[in-house]
Amino acid sequence: MKPRTLRLCIYPKDIQLITGKSERYSRELIHKIKKHLNKPEHQVLTFQEFCTYMGIPHESVKEIIRD
Repeated sequence: MKPRTLRLCIYPKDIQLITGKSERYSRELIHKIKKHLNKPEHQVLTFQEFCTYMGIPHESVKEIIRD
């Protein structure tokens, strides 16, 4: 059995699965969080940053997002 690879960065499709919202909402949310964290556009958003911003337990997100 192949070991599961873990990702650090979160994508709009992941946010869609977590929130049940549209892709457009997900992209806008990533932009809003990056702006809040003063991250440049070229940097990625991590699962940890997303969870902290949204107030969601990190363990809950791990259960939903499986590569």
